Amino acid sequence: MGNYNVKVASIDNIAPQVLKIVTNKPIGFDLEPGKAAHLAISKSGWITEKRPFTMTNLPNSDLLEFIVKAYPEIQGVTNELLALRTNDELLLCDGFETITYKGEGVFIAAGDGVKPFISILRNLKAKNEIGHNMLLFANKAKADIMLTKEFTDLLGDAFINILSEKLIDGYAFARITELLLKNNISNLNQQFYICGSRDMIEEVQGILIHIGVDKQLITKEIF
Repeated sequence: MGNYNVKVASIDNIAPQVLKIVTNKPIGFDLEPGKAAHLAISKSGWITEKRPFTMTNLPNSDLLEFIVKAYPEIQGVTNELLALRTNDELLLCDGFETITYKGEGVFIAAGDGVKPFISILRNLKAKNEIGHNMLLFANKAKADIMLTKEFTDLLGDAFINILSEKLIDGYAFARITELLLKNNISNLNQQFYICGSRDMIEEVQGILIHIGVDKQLITKEIF
């Protein structure tokens, strides 16, 4: 697909240490929802430090959007992104597949793992095909939940949050457990999409298989 120099059109904080970075979209750079690309910061010392980031814009958009969690305590690429300003340049390259939508089902994400699901759900809504899709989103604290209003508008009661730090009214508490899945999912013969850490994926997949989900219905991506 090649390399492209893109300029930052806007950059905003949408949650603590979570950035929404919008750039121009190069001609010919077309990827399906749920896909990612490598980005590098076009300045001395960082141009070779490419990192994968999921694109969250709709496929027909004239702009590219990336939602990025920064870690100020780590002197790395995501921390350096906190210093970006409008019109700064990034190097965009190597588009690749993360999670592909295969049909209606349950999206299960932990933290940053929700990012591949954003453009998929936005695209389904734009096509009036959101159907009975569900999102189970696990975070430590309420403040960590990104895009709360948008996910609520997209999915209504099918947007379910799980918090592990403390019990808050209206939120499921602790972890994604067998009981939580049984209480919220009545149809086991549908697609299941899991994205998060390797340990989280293995744990959730094991639970799903244990309660009767066919492994062929499970799509997973380590984030």
